[in-house]
Amino acid sequence: MSSHEDTYEPKGRVSKWMDERLPIARMMHGQFVDFPTPRNLNYLWTFGGILTFCLVVQIASGIVLAMHYIPAESMAFDSVQHIKRDVNYGWLIQPLHAVGASMFFIAVYIHIFRGLYYGSYKEPREVLWILGVLIFLVMMATGFLGYTLPWGQMSFWGVTVITNLFSSLDEVIPGLGTAVVTWLWGGYSVSGATLTRFFSLHYLLPFVLCGLVALHIWALHVAGQNNPTGLDIKTKSDSLPMSPYAVSKDLFALSVFIMLFAWFVFFAPDYLGHADNYIPANALVTPAHIVPEWYFLPFYAILRAIPSKLGGVIAMFGAIAVLAFVPWLDTSRVRSARYRPYFKWFFWLFAFTCLALGYLGSLPAEGIYVMWARIFTAYYFAFFLLVMPFLSLWETPTQMPGSISEAVLGKGSK
Repeated sequence: MSSHEDTYEPKGRVSKWMDERLPIARMMHGQFVDFPTPRNLNYLWTFGGILTFCLVVQIASGIVLAMHYIPAESMAFDSVQHIKRDVNYGWLIQPLHAVGASMFFIAVYIHIFRGLYYGSYKEPREVLWILGVLIFLVMMATGFLGYTLPWGQMSFWGVTVITNLFSSLDEVIPGLGTAVVTWLWGGYSVSGATLTRFFSLHYLLPFVLCGLVALHIWALHVAGQNNPTGLDIKTKSDSLPMSPYAVSKDLFALSVFIMLFAWFVFFAPDYLGHADNYIPANALVTPAHIVPEWYFLPFYAILRAIPSKLGGVIAMFGAIAVLAFVPWLDTSRVRSARYRPYFKWFFWLFAFTCLALGYLGSLPAEGIYVMWARIFTAYYFAFFLLVMPFLSLWETPTQMPGSISEAVLGKGSK
């Protein structure tokens, strides 16, 4: 895919001079203007561009917020309120960053589920998929660290509970878990030292994320984009130049996404957060029900579904790590679930399972909630470890088109 015909022609002396010495414009034209994209891409493929927009918004707004935020135990909470009330346009920038985190995760979850449904992890896109999983992990780490910074009640106790999970490593190597927790806290309890460490890491990781995103895009342009049929581009009629076709579709989808984003920022900036975070952190008062941000709730439900502390931690991290092995767990030769009648139903049951785990993660870990969390946790892992490897042994795919063009224009079309 990366060896498509180069049609770039520099115009003017300066552009020709630059093209001979540092052909950035030629590279950008080949990879983002003239790059061949499958002609049957739907709007689910626009979320890659939307995620790039979200990353830029988070970094830009985060840099401005860091200029005014004070990572000190006695001043962190008040500095956030100062930004929202007294800093010029702080009323816009702080909600833009806070809501932006949720919008980022909404887009990334849609992006992941699209990849699972259409088999975007299959050969030759294994490295592309693994880089995506690494991006997801860094996003989760960055989001968790950022949730600490407002230094409200839910921030403080969320950090206390989640970081304490590492103490379960003492069951594997005595003293290891305690050492890790002490290092994370910067002492023997969550304090200002913890806040300072988390702030520095929260500022650093988005730039690591930028590097991973660059590699992800590079891998995408080497292997080429997948499409709803799962077929490769075979002839020139199967593809269209990225600009203006895919770009115009991306811009339209982005404009719709921005309207949703803006509605939350201007009309419901606190809707996706927790009310207890408007109470300053107090180590002597524990909230009645400690929950993380909504985008962590499915994994939080898996953690609490396992009776063993160490087992819960392994299951929670395993729920993310298993995604990296999907290219080898799925043994079907057909990429797209569109042509896999049984896998399609298992996939939608998996999607419902993730929503159910998210809902259960927001509820107290008691009674019937724990039972249902265990049932859905079992299916979560069964989908990857049983359905994907063995379903293809008895599933018969439906008739597939001969090419991308045939899927779009019909059989026999020119």
